Amino acid sequence: MHNIRKIQDDLIYVGGNDRRLALFENHYPIPRGVSYNAYLVLDEKTILLDTADAAISELFFENVTYALRGRPLDYIIVNHMEPDHCANLGRLLERYPDMQVICNSKTLGMIQQFFAADVSARAVLIKEGDTFCSGRHVFTFVMAPMVHWPEAMVTYDVTDKILFSADAFGTWGALNGNLFDDVNFDRDWLDDARRYYTNIVGKYGPQVQALLGKAAGLELQMICPLHGPIIRSDFGYFLDKYQKWSTYQPEEKAVMIAYGTIYGGTANAAEILANKLAERGVKNIVMYDTSATHSSYILADAFRCSHLVFASSTYNNGIFSTMEHLLHELKAHNLSNRTVALLQNGSWGPNAGKQMKELLEGMKNITILENMVTFKSRLQEEQNAELDELADAIVASMKA
Repeated sequence: MHNIRKIQDDLIYVGGNDRRLALFENHYPIPRGVSYNAYLVLDEKTILLDTADAAISELFFENVTYALRGRPLDYIIVNHMEPDHCANLGRLLERYPDMQVICNSKTLGMIQQFFAADVSARAVLIKEGDTFCSGRHVFTFVMAPMVHWPEAMVTYDVTDKILFSADAFGTWGALNGNLFDDVNFDRDWLDDARRYYTNIVGKYGPQVQALLGKAAGLELQMICPLHGPIIRSDFGYFLDKYQKWSTYQPEEKAVMIAYGTIYGGTANAAEILANKLAERGVKNIVMYDTSATHSSYILADAFRCSHLVFASSTYNNGIFSTMEHLLHELKAHNLSNRTVALLQNGSWGPNAGKQMKELLEGMKNITILENMVTFKSRLQEEQNAELDELADAIVASMKA
């Protein structure tokens, strides 16, 4: 059965949720599921903004059919061609043969990559700053390349001051009835919003900055993303988060400790360091075993925290594999502007620290503290002072 929501009299939510999907993009765990948002404007001309993933196709078509109430679908605006938003475009083209497709030239090429139909004759090609009038509503279009695909754009409803923001300002997590953000966002959504941004868009900070510069000139009453709740309050809060994430500035003075351990010796040293930091008054500490936690969670906290500690066993004369994967992920997502401390373990040839340092030195504005702690198999009592020195160096850096 259809399940639509009225956002305002002539704007209808026709998306839905998927709580069965385990991995977003077949990679990122999403234990709270995900929403696929799509929006229908019922003006003199009817306009659909994006579709939904194939997983909810039947619900999506029930929603669109019911919301139209017998009216034709005149246009679809394609903001983003990724299949979780456009999987149903081919069926829409068949079902509504008179429907026209409002898109940019890069999108048109991608449509023909995904679907056999030639839509050139049905395409309304637009570019940056163009406008389209559907009756009461006037829409203008802003290109957002690499946020996070090259064809991505956002659509601004000039009439009602609504930004249809594609993947920008989105978050993982299925909607639990409440369609809007004015619940407890920090409690219910912030962690997923951060993990979504940092892993999906984090690499493209300069491109996000360009989009934020364009959005800063818009008067906003609502932001309608393609995932997660609709934003209709405290726009400055979201813009500030995106400003920090896209410029790679930490959100908080905090310490994240990630360790790669084989038989527990490296974990033990990391735990002792955490205790020493806490004794020195550091309240905001988070710890991860890189073998037990998916790298997407650790990466998100690396974007949040100002100070990072990486502790690794030496494995095959190199970095422990899950730690090496994490460091490559951080580098691939352009993490920068952090202070880092290192611990290395190796029963007969400690070598992980040197290689971790080399990887980190290839990243931008990473300050590596000099007090790297090296131990063999397990931390020895006489090395306790070395951890004290490292803890002191981290705390001094946080105060600075």
